[in-house]
Amino acid sequence: MTTGNVILARALRDQGVKDVFFIMGGPMIDCENACVDEGIRMTDVRHEQAAVMMANAYSRVGGGPVACMAASGPGATNLVTGVANAYVDGAPLVAIGGSSPVSQYGLGAFQELDQVSLFKPITLWAERVYDPRRIPELVDTAFHHAYAGRPGPVYLDMPGDVLYRDVPEEEVRFVEPRSHRLRTGAHPDDVDRALRVLDEAERPIVVSGSGILWSGADAELRSFVERAGIPFYTTPQGRGVIPEDHPLSLLNARSTAFSEADCVMVVGTRLNYVIDYARPPRFRSDTRLIQLDIEETEIGKTRPVDAGLVGDARTVLAQLMEADGGRLRPDRYADWAARLTEVNNQKRSEAERRLSTSQVPIHPLRLCKEVRDVMDRNAVLSVDGQEILNFGRQAIPIYASGHSLNSGPMGTMGVGLPFGLGAKAAKPDTQVIVVHGDGSFGLNAMEVDTAVRHNLPVLCVISNNGGWTALDRPKAGRDLGFTRYDLMAEALGAYGEHVEEPDQVRPALERAIKATEEGRPAVVNVITDPAARAQTARFADYST
Repeated sequence: MTTGNVILARALRDQGVKDVFFIMGGPMIDCENACVDEGIRMTDVRHEQAAVMMANAYSRVGGGPVACMAASGPGATNLVTGVANAYVDGAPLVAIGGSSPVSQYGLGAFQELDQVSLFKPITLWAERVYDPRRIPELVDTAFHHAYAGRPGPVYLDMPGDVLYRDVPEEEVRFVEPRSHRLRTGAHPDDVDRALRVLDEAERPIVVSGSGILWSGADAELRSFVERAGIPFYTTPQGRGVIPEDHPLSLLNARSTAFSEADCVMVVGTRLNYVIDYARPPRFRSDTRLIQLDIEETEIGKTRPVDAGLVGDARTVLAQLMEADGGRLRPDRYADWAARLTEVNNQKRSEAERRLSTSQVPIHPLRLCKEVRDVMDRNAVLSVDGQEILNFGRQAIPIYASGHSLNSGPMGTMGVGLPFGLGAKAAKPDTQVIVVHGDGSFGLNAMEVDTAVRHNLPVLCVISNNGGWTALDRPKAGRDLGFTRYDLMAEALGAYGEHVEEPDQVRPALERAIKATEEGRPAVVNVITDPAARAQTARFADYST
């Protein structure tokens, strides 16, 4: 005989799950013990939302299939924010929540709640298990929904009496995991149409997103832009797929490129607010649009397209290069690339001057410069907050695919440290740096304890401007005070430093990095200018 607990643990192992993030509690306790017996590393956190956020980052940086678990009732509801963020972010993970016994539904059982209905609007798939013998089948279905096509989170509900029911082992059918990614290609006519649009363009750009990461299309994207000589840009979530010091990565000329391009090729990203829906005034009204997406309903969603390519990014980019017939030539758009290079170089010099300010209180851009200058080239950078998030995007380049982590289109505060810990769990030999605002840090600050207990030595740098957002006008609830988060970190067993002078930032970071290299998480608390206000994209027009 066996139980649902053991079956679930084995089913997760069979899917290739090596890590689960969780908080222990009924009815999941014996399942969590069974996961340990199956060789799965179990990382317990201090809040369930952090478990989901860690799983999100783990998946995003290439850690493989991943799950998070919570107890029933409030344990499961605490997963909601992290799951919603993963849903909007398009990040694959499997969330598992314990729940009240099926046999007592409707009677007012302890923590009775329709958790499946709660998760359905914020997942790609949500289901409850009623028979322990079906657990392997439903776990495989969960991972297929999470990782096939456009990725995202799923939810699996595990009632207590299903987990603890004894069933004959021979009645359980363990399944061979399906291949979760089908590399579908675009129709040849659409490929030819896209190449003809590019052939007629004089000032094209490529804009890519997370679809490149999930497709594993880094090499294909780089080959394509180099063969065609087209300047490229990425969304914040898709940075690093090509190193940002590449000659065709002209980040400081982004506004010029967007406003002057006569053709935009969008690859693996939604046409959402991040790029102003690809509409005027950010882009010209007569700009021609090529859109490549694995989800057919995204094609032409916010403006008409001149060529729509439905398929896997890696496959379709390879199709374009195979069918180009000499139309893609690196010299074709040389004048256009030269213009953007000139703008880029000029603005980069201006930006470097702003980064080097010695003002006191420390300007967040100076802090970003110091972080930039101590980072390993392949470091994972997790940035979270308001002002520091926007300053960090401007100032700190990314050179490795998937190594840029931030709150994404959901704008969820508090992701920074959990994201950093998830990334470190996935890539223990890679430097992981978290740059936090003081407000956002407080939301999951106790995960410093998780970092200490589970030997996840990340460096967390806090831009402490004394509250939420910049002090540019009266704001109720803005002030938090200049809390000594470094002392809190030390109390939890991490390394801590406090910095108020700009020339002390670099030495403090270097000492903190040394601590992480010795296996100790570190927090550097830097007092920054409360009045420093970052330029940012307009998220919404609240007047309409």
